[in-house]
Amino acid sequence: MTGAYKGLRIIEIADLPGAEYTGRLLAEMGAEVIKVEPPGGAASRKIGPFADGIDDGEHSLHFWFYNADKRSVTADLDSPAGRSDFEHLIADADVLISGLQPRQLEQIGLSLHQLVERHPKLIVAAITPFGLTGPWKDFKSSDLISLAAGGPLHMCGYDDHSIPPIRPGGNQGYHTGTAFAHIGILLALLERQHSGKGQLVDLSNHDALAMTVELANPYWFYPRALVQRQTCRHAQPVRTQPALFQCADGHVYFALVITEEKPWQILVEWLTSHDLASGLDDPAYLNAGYRQLNFDKIQQVVEVFFLVNKAEQMYREGQRRGLPIGTLNAPEDLLQDRHLRERGFFVPVEQADGRSVEHPGAAYRFSAFSPVHPQAAPSLGEAQGIFVSARDKR
Repeated sequence: MTGAYKGLRIIEIADLPGAEYTGRLLAEMGAEVIKVEPPGGAASRKIGPFADGIDDGEHSLHFWFYNADKRSVTADLDSPAGRSDFEHLIADADVLISGLQPRQLEQIGLSLHQLVERHPKLIVAAITPFGLTGPWKDFKSSDLISLAAGGPLHMCGYDDHSIPPIRPGGNQGYHTGTAFAHIGILLALLERQHSGKGQLVDLSNHDALAMTVELANPYWFYPRALVQRQTCRHAQPVRTQPALFQCADGHVYFALVITEEKPWQILVEWLTSHDLASGLDDPAYLNAGYRQLNFDKIQQVVEVFFLVNKAEQMYREGQRRGLPIGTLNAPEDLLQDRHLRERGFFVPVEQADGRSVEHPGAAYRFSAFSPVHPQAAPSLGEAQGIFVSARDKR
């Protein structure tokens, strides 16, 4: 068997990353995902950067990433003929992924509720910035707006609060909504196995992000405490010790635990082996309370220890000793990451123009399913013949 979702047909009308990435995740697990684009192509085809600087709708790296493994057809959903073709297409589909907001759906005369009524087995996943209902349902959004309005942005940034919050990169706001949408679709598919009926899944990215604020919600609901952003560590109501340490040639992240005996003893032994214990091997430090009272000194010693050594050396030796430590990689470092390479994470994919480009592969391995080899994002309308087949079936 190939792919966990093999045999599922997914229709997608979307150009925002949250909805597009949902389709991508289903496609890379074996589902047939057909992207319905307007005649001029999805707006995401115009988002740079572009391979070789060519902005022709076929060289967007953004589009390549979010639409790999899909097929493309074009239909003018503003026209009766286009809507008829679309209706034929979803007649035997399992899931429709819609990234259109209520006003956009109204403009093209498309009712998601009526689609479910006309196609009782169809699961419709509406993935929008603010959901299908509520006063904000038609507001425009972006990844930054989603993170800000939903709350996570308040917790991202630096110890110095004169610096505004900092948006994490990589469309994490959109991708959070994608994770919830994927779960929602899977639950709807499981329920359909029992009832035989589809349903409408309304995923609001705003709702998803309001759920994704770590400890901020419980701290506010119970002790009425607001968490504070901190440099490279979890937001807390009070300042915690830094965990990012500068080395001679980079940085490492080290969760310095001074309250537990075993990690403390390992750390002192490590420092001693480099003649850098600087008094932390004094028997007084065997007492956890004493360590807490003298944490500033401990922090200074550890900072010097890392500063005079190289990051990779500290990472390897720390892990060998059983301490939670890792190097701080730049995105480009991951391309040469030995672990990812040996797991075959990066996969060469042939593009429409004949070039081979490495794509990130799946982050999971199934023992019961064969891997699905990634395919390049589709050229505009390359699978137009699907419409003819859909009409013939009707």
